[in-house]
Amino acid sequence: MENQIILDGNLVSKNVKDSLIPRVEKLKEQGVTPCLATILVGDDPSSETYVRMKGNACARLGIDSRRIHLSEETTTEELLKTIHDLNEDTAVHGILLQHPVPSQIDERAAFEAIHIDKDVDGVTSLGFGQTTFGFGRYPSCTPAAILEIIDAYDLEVEGKHAVVIGRSPILGKPVSMMLLNRNATVTTCHSKTQNLPEIVRQADIIVAAVGKPNFIQGDWLKEGAVVLDAGYNKGNIGDVDYESCLPKSSAITPVPGGVGPVTISMLLKHTVDSAEETVKK
Repeated sequence: MENQIILDGNLVSKNVKDSLIPRVEKLKEQGVTPCLATILVGDDPSSETYVRMKGNACARLGIDSRRIHLSEETTTEELLKTIHDLNEDTAVHGILLQHPVPSQIDERAAFEAIHIDKDVDGVTSLGFGQTTFGFGRYPSCTPAAILEIIDAYDLEVEGKHAVVIGRSPILGKPVSMMLLNRNATVTTCHSKTQNLPEIVRQADIIVAAVGKPNFIQGDWLKEGAVVLDAGYNKGNIGDVDYESCLPKSSAITPVPGGVGPVTISMLLKHTVDSAEETVKK
């Protein structure tokens, strides 16, 4: 297509991070250093990599990163005690529990234990409810990243038909609500949806969040669709078959270098937002 846009997540992420630097400096002048606490339970290599990446991203902006690494045998009660202690710690402004946790832990109970003021990853049901009503301060970071990209490129949402493929509580569902709050007409599809290609062909905006590599095909798209690929599969492969979707789209995110980098920058932004809230109190 002519005037096609490759939605550069690395650029959007850099702009978000650059905007945070003076805010972090101002907070430090006021005696507050934004602090993100990350909790890793067990020894999953991918999770360890993600936690390390988030810690490095914090360090580059002057944000404190406190890493809590608990053993594979940790109980729900022990994890809840750790979260409670972080809730009470006034030096901590954001709490991130790295997913997944070992099977013996009640993950939902652990997420719900995070205080709403420190739920910078948008994992609590209260945070989801506030996002749905349009006043959530810290929406889930990947949906927030998708909206950040849309805003950065001035893509029209109002009145458009958005099809979201996926209904997870921290991606598909919240991004559907956020697009609805922007006056899009939203269809949420999932594993039980029938005639998925036909539904996708009606979409002005497609959000792929299904967790299947190269799942969305180019012949499913109508000419000029905006494609936002929130999938991240083994081998740096998204949920969208990029090569076949590229010619049909007016704007598309690559993988890697699309939604992923912006997701981390939104986590940092929410942590700084939270630190600023404590200064106001």
